[in-house]
Amino acid sequence: MYAIIDIETTGGSAQRDRITEIAILIHNGERVVDEFTSLVNPEVYIPPYITRLTGITNEMVDSAPRFYEIARKIVEITEGTVFVAHNVQFDYRFVQAEFKRLGFDYERETLCTVKLSRKNLPGFSSYSLGVLCQNLGIEITDRHRAAGDAWATSKVFDMIISKNPDSVVPTEIAKATLSGLHPNLDPKRIRSLPERVGVYFFYSSEGRLLYVGKSNNIRKRVLQHLSGSGTKRALEMRSQVADIDFELTGSELIALILEADQIKENLPVFNKRSRRKVEQLGIFANTDDYGYINLGISKTSSNPNSPLASFPNVTAAQNFMYSLVERFNLCQKLCGLYSSNSACFHYQIGQCKGACVGVEPADSYNSRAQKAISSMGLDSRSILLIDEGRREEEKSFVKVINGKVEGYGYFEPEYVGSNLSLIFESLKPCGNHKEATIAVRSFLAKAKRGQVVNL
Repeated sequence: MYAIIDIETTGGSAQRDRITEIAILIHNGERVVDEFTSLVNPEVYIPPYITRLTGITNEMVDSAPRFYEIARKIVEITEGTVFVAHNVQFDYRFVQAEFKRLGFDYERETLCTVKLSRKNLPGFSSYSLGVLCQNLGIEITDRHRAAGDAWATSKVFDMIISKNPDSVVPTEIAKATLSGLHPNLDPKRIRSLPERVGVYFFYSSEGRLLYVGKSNNIRKRVLQHLSGSGTKRALEMRSQVADIDFELTGSELIALILEADQIKENLPVFNKRSRRKVEQLGIFANTDDYGYINLGISKTSSNPNSPLASFPNVTAAQNFMYSLVERFNLCQKLCGLYSSNSACFHYQIGQCKGACVGVEPADSYNSRAQKAISSMGLDSRSILLIDEGRREEEKSFVKVINGKVEGYGYFEPEYVGSNLSLIFESLKPCGNHKEATIAVRSFLAKAKRGQVVNL
């Protein structure tokens, strides 16, 4: 049996926001056999931008039951079922969080119709519920309302089953590789971890935060922590992990910022001396004795300055440097890509103007080098960085004003259009620290068309 579930909420954070509506359709593998739908009084204010998206107002939920009043019904109707949703971790995390506030651990196996659709219904440019249903000829009534979206999801689920019935059988994580874990760590917590980008949190049995990490695949990274061998410090941490939590970000950029924020705020004991792989190598600039700007790749740990851009390995850094040389017609030798006591190779074939042998004046060369530096740095720029969201129909953003990272948030393009004031309604402030600056610079270095908006 499957419980196809959709919720509407006051925002995107399961820890901070609350459910305003829930719809549950019980599916026996062939058809829907039962259903439950209810508005929910979130006991918090519904922001205007959420009301504009869902149509659910504060007045509508004022007389609706509070979550604790329908909690028993939700437990009973979903007992023995697999929790199914479009972007399942969003809905599942919110339901779990509501039950956790009541002192109850709500655990179910999960299936995601986005992931299943990508595998069994390939070929679409987007797998957001709206676009997917449009491409499949499925009509959605009451879009962005729980019942309407749940019924649309059930029809997608029907198509997936017709294509590949075996794909909707949930699989459990093999436990054989996991040993030496804390006795209070419930394996169900590990099974419920998503294979998506975000930040994860390890807690002790006393609720003390032990470690904060970022990963593009949370489940895979956590399993790496909890299985196999490791350093003495890693084994010590693994033995103390009694609970695991996470926050999906959709965007690696936001995951890096959130991770740094949480580490600086909470100072987890096992994050001491940790270094993110993404920060290991950076591009730095200096001026040589002849007045030419030189760019070079070196370890961030050995350079007291903030890098212009940072990279996880030498190949990535060199590839980016080659792109700068081509884009701004820079000298290979002055960019550390060609070792010679005389001219670089590009000068020999007429592609370098001769800064490496003093033929091109420093002022002329430096003007292009400075443009290359500006393309990587923040300086006093005011920009909006657009990236993937936590759900198919959502985008994320990071706001930078006068070179300072102000915060991040999420929006749905079909709703806000180009109205920046609507986008900024969901802004969550963050620290303007070194890690945030490095993450933003790295994003800028690799940003594609449309991902950077000047403010």
